[in-house]
Amino acid sequence: MSSILMKIMASSVVIANRAGVVIRDIMETGNLGIVNKAEHGDPIDPQTQADRSAQDMIIGSLSKQYPGLCVVGEEECNGENVDEKLLVTDMDSDVLKHECPSEYQDLKMDDIVVWVDPLDGTKEFTEGHVTHVTILIGVSAKGKAIGGVIHQPFGFTNGRTLWGVPGLGMFGTTVASVAPGRRIITTTKSHSTQLVQDAIAALSPDQVIRTGGAGYKVLQVIEGEADAYVFATPGTKKWDSCAPEAVLRACGGTITDICNELVDYSDTNPKHHMNWTGLLATARDHSSFADKIPESIKTELRQVAASKM
Repeated sequence: MSSILMKIMASSVVIANRAGVVIRDIMETGNLGIVNKAEHGDPIDPQTQADRSAQDMIIGSLSKQYPGLCVVGEEECNGENVDEKLLVTDMDSDVLKHECPSEYQDLKMDDIVVWVDPLDGTKEFTEGHVTHVTILIGVSAKGKAIGGVIHQPFGFTNGRTLWGVPGLGMFGTTVASVAPGRRIITTTKSHSTQLVQDAIAALSPDQVIRTGGAGYKVLQVIEGEADAYVFATPGTKKWDSCAPEAVLRACGGTITDICNELVDYSDTNPKHHMNWTGLLATARDHSSFADKIPESIKTELRQVAASKM
């Protein structure tokens, strides 16, 4: 019998694929229904009908299959108003063929929190840069990212889905082999700060790629377009990092905060949704990046985090 983790993973793969259809269908209408979620004075934070509809379908489907499952989504909608006919009730048979790693076999549903970003890269989506868009469904247990699904609705026929469980492996793409010592960094395109710039400068990169979407940037690391994703500032949330972390860890990579500490997914209180101390993702040699981040940057981020708790 499949474990609860593998069942949720199998469901999430099908759900993510269906969410991709929802997003593509809304894009084709040309009416994105854009609203600004930002608080007064904050930078524009767009939300579209695709964000709302995809989250409704994702959370509604997970709630139907797993009543009582704790699911935290980026948007306020919670799946209660979605058309019953749109809900996903099946599982991916290929996922279910895999045996759950022993350390996760005895997990109960109460141990699990699912973090959902229905459309990561919304700003890019509204600007037409749709290849940066991903759907992220991350599974955490006891504070750790243990399963992740990343779906790209655009750039591939019917989209592309990757999934991974640490200790089992990653499926859907191949980890790239790159030259030792290469140092290409991917980072934010539109949310840069002085801390971000200083952290990147300290790493003496060969090249810096500035692009959108946390999920997309981690895919760049997995597939060898970049060696590290560096974001030395608050900005990403747990739903941005959980799925990418699990998938990256499943193929031998690492995600921590900028202080080289693991992200904690155990607390679902909204004030803890933010990754206050930034993110650092690497495919290999994580410490060679983390150790070069200046202590002054780590100290400032820890102070920011302490002031928000």
